[in-house]
Amino acid sequence: MRKTVILLSLLFTMGSIMGCGGKKAQSDEGSDAEVAATTESAVPEYRVLENEQIDLSQFPVDKEGYITLFDGKTFNGWRGYGRADVPGRWVIEDESIKFTGSGGGEAQEADGGDIIFSHKFQNFELTFDWKVAEGSNSGVFFLAREVESKQDDGSWRLEPIYISSPEYQILDNVNHPDAKLGKDNNRQSASLYDMIPAVPQNSKPFGEWNTGKILVYKGTVVHGQNGENVVEYHLWTPQWTELLQASKFSQKAWPLAFELLNNLGGEERAGYIGFQDHGDDVWFKNIKLKVLD
Repeated sequence: MRKTVILLSLLFTMGSIMGCGGKKAQSDEGSDAEVAATTESAVPEYRVLENEQIDLSQFPVDKEGYITLFDGKTFNGWRGYGRADVPGRWVIEDESIKFTGSGGGEAQEADGGDIIFSHKFQNFELTFDWKVAEGSNSGVFFLAREVESKQDDGSWRLEPIYISSPEYQILDNVNHPDAKLGKDNNRQSASLYDMIPAVPQNSKPFGEWNTGKILVYKGTVVHGQNGENVVEYHLWTPQWTELLQASKFSQKAWPLAFELLNNLGGEERAGYIGFQDHGDDVWFKNIKLKVLD
């Protein structure tokens, strides 16, 4: 077993986070320390991008302690995964965050890509409303990290968000083929993607709003959908490792994904919340989070 130790520090000002025309984070700037990441021999060398986080004090908090992460008018606090700006296919429509589908599949367009809220969370309850167009696919990520892997030519490549984050599936269960793939409906809406199916499966048809919930507390994770808890699992346990080994993210099938997902959030056990560009129309609104630390 070989240990690879890497850290990348990239600092974004608030202006660069919100500015138009920003560039993807440069992978070879700002390295000033190292963090340990234990890897199996088949795991490529990788590094975690550590970017400046937004100050949560500027966001309103309701009487129950929920922070409003999206004000319905601006992308304040949001940026593209691995970049400083918001990709152009993400727009604000009717007080919702909308991804305008490209029709070309997952993150295939230059003005597309996943988005994240620029603050890491550890223990929290996230609530949000979502809807999809006919045949649409998307997802909600959490405890995500921005990761680059070293290529054979010495360059660094940004890895997709889902290799370091669980995914709360967002899907038109009736019209998207992914609903029939996986095992035991574990790719239908509100499922832990490709691992645990949502039961009961109570999503509403395309074009109608659903309410989602993700609760993370000291390793216990609960997915909620339309007022019911539909999935529960426990991170950083032997059971979690078994789930990964039985999925597309197994150590054999995808060593880097297994390494990152089996050690979610790194030493901090914290990470970003994100929304997925899967090439299809999807809307999110009423995005709120209560910190449970």
